[in-house]
Amino acid sequence: MSGLRTIIVTGASSGIGAYCARALKDDGWRVFATARKPEDIAALEADGIEAFYLDYREPESIAALVEAVLERTGGTLGALYNNGAYAQAGAVEDLPVEALREQFEANFFGWHDLTRRIVPVMRAQAHGRIVHCSSILGLTPVKWRGAYAASKHALEGLMLCMRAELQGSGIHVSLIEPGPIQSKIASNGLYWFLKNIDHENSVHSGDYAAQLARLRAGGSTSRHKLKSDAVYAVLRHALLSPRPRPHYVVTLPARIGVVLKRILPAALFYRVLASQA
Repeated sequence: MSGLRTIIVTGASSGIGAYCARALKDDGWRVFATARKPEDIAALEADGIEAFYLDYREPESIAALVEAVLERTGGTLGALYNNGAYAQAGAVEDLPVEALREQFEANFFGWHDLTRRIVPVMRAQAHGRIVHCSSILGLTPVKWRGAYAASKHALEGLMLCMRAELQGSGIHVSLIEPGPIQSKIASNGLYWFLKNIDHENSVHSGDYAAQLARLRAGGSTSRHKLKSDAVYAVLRHALLSPRPRPHYVVTLPARIGVVLKRILPAALFYRVLASQA
């Protein structure tokens, strides 16, 4: 990529997206970052980042973002980093269909919409990098995370097909699969859990007590939980390497999960996962 590298980073209000947007700017990229709340947009702008409103559930905001960015770049874009998402917790049998639809609007359909608008731009310039922040839950299932895991499994399937279809175009597609990372995804997920899950009247009410405590505490505590710089390290590789990988698994628990899935009989592997809290 010649000249100043340009990238869209979504979900930059906090956590991984906020860190990566600022780190990319420090590394010399021209960053177009997105958030939903005015105060988060203002905080990005205060740090010298060009910031825009985006809600993946609102197609008009996706169209407006692409139009505004391309107007500023003269119709080109070096990279897209899809990152914004939320996690709807709850047992599958307790998930209202509308809650599942909304999860997919934010975590899957919106990502597809934005990506599809950017691909023609990258085709015209014969280069580009598209990186999606998926999750280890896009590769392995975990109790109480059915909606989120389903959205990430769908993302993995769709974008790996796109990766194959873009072979030879100069456009590379990569997926990052983080395990436990310090972020607000758990505390932000509390709102969606309370909104959509009738936890008090569920057959799983006893288990939900522990889940509520975890969400209110901001997620699980683990010495293996890493900071956002661990994700940025692999994002840089996906953006700059002449041979970007299709998958970047981040954190030790995530890597262990991938290895166990490969070597254990399926029944044993899923039994091990089911035993986890």
